[in-house]
Amino acid sequence: MTIAKTMAPMSTKLLKVADRAKRDPQGRILSLARLIDVPALARAFGRVRKDAAVGVDGVTKEQYGQELEGNLQGLHERLRTKRYRHQPIRRVNIPKEQGKTRPIGVSTIEDKVVQTALREVLEAIYEPVFFDCSYGFRPGRSAHDALRALNGMLFKREATWVIEADIQSYFDSIDRKKLVEMLRLRVADESFMRLVGKCLHVGILDGNEYSEPSEGTVQGSTLSPLLGNVYLHHVLDLWLEQDVRPRLHGRMRVIRYADDFIIGFEREDDARRVMSVLGKRFERYGLKLHPDKTRLFSFARPRDGDGEGTARTTFDFLGFTVHWRRSWRGGWALGMQTRKARQRRSIGAIDEWCRRHRHFPIKEQHAALKSKLTGHYNYFAVSGNSRRVAALANRARTIWHKWLNRRSQRSRMTWERYARLLDAYPLPALSVRASLWVR
Repeated sequence: MTIAKTMAPMSTKLLKVADRAKRDPQGRILSLARLIDVPALARAFGRVRKDAAVGVDGVTKEQYGQELEGNLQGLHERLRTKRYRHQPIRRVNIPKEQGKTRPIGVSTIEDKVVQTALREVLEAIYEPVFFDCSYGFRPGRSAHDALRALNGMLFKREATWVIEADIQSYFDSIDRKKLVEMLRLRVADESFMRLVGKCLHVGILDGNEYSEPSEGTVQGSTLSPLLGNVYLHHVLDLWLEQDVRPRLHGRMRVIRYADDFIIGFEREDDARRVMSVLGKRFERYGLKLHPDKTRLFSFARPRDGDGEGTARTTFDFLGFTVHWRRSWRGGWALGMQTRKARQRRSIGAIDEWCRRHRHFPIKEQHAALKSKLTGHYNYFAVSGNSRRVAALANRARTIWHKWLNRRSQRSRMTWERYARLLDAYPLPALSVRASLWVR
């Protein structure tokens, strides 16, 4: 496991912090709060999405930006004099599979600015020391990079046994006290830590109900993904590298995207030993592995002469179902298809959107559908997954026709008329957008 080298462009002051962090991976860094100045807040404001959801104060980014200089000057003064208070986070429940929901926290624009400025400083400290096995929510890294690493590991037979792990309610279960202890191993500025604490210990407004959770970080906060990476860097990555790897008899590879991770082993005995202690390791830090979704299994690449029955094992990772398949040359290759549950959810989301917006102008509907399909293609249109993506594209065309046909009882949207509409407003063509092959 090697140290990651990816770094995003940053200010001169932050570059000095990053250089210090790289030269002294065990050292503690002082004078960080002073980096949260007006230019840093302005950079953070620029990184907030234009269409960012509004928090409890109802202020949009556009509205906050109308008096941007005065707002940032006032915010900086409150930060400097320790009068800044993080407002409650508005909770929104996002639908998941099987009728479940995922709670997402929506901060105010001003709190997003503070979170993003803090994240910029922490990234400068931690990016030089995070390991290459970590891909999630890091500059210059993506889920496709993690999938390419998985492809290379399995195809090259660097691992033949795999631990697939699932952490239950990860962000809600993080032990804040232990997280702060981890941060203090690198951060020696209590003023900076006080600001981080204000973003951690924040109230939640769910409808008319107000609560103050004692554990976890809020999903939806721009700071939470980085704090989650810091926590698992200590709980998992460092532990595997420093304590586990020296005791193994064969190779081990780790591929982690935020709280989703795969551990690959060259030898079965190594895999079983790690599997026997993995749950206990996580429990020490307030985390629990899902008993039905965490498993150890053999996933060796079949030999060229093996029949199809030897390659039936599958597992899920980052929205894909991973399996062995025959390549067009007749050999074995790693296949990745959209998970069935993810496919159903995507189709359901398109159906619901078309239903709710069927009376919008055709031009607006087309632009939104085009954006949704392009986003889906950019992630899922990878080599070997064309059938699933084409099926979704076909369903999207059928769904759009269904809801356009229900706009009016007087004027029906016949298939002939719909074909002419698609000529004028074509949906994006399907093409392979990314290769996950690693030679």
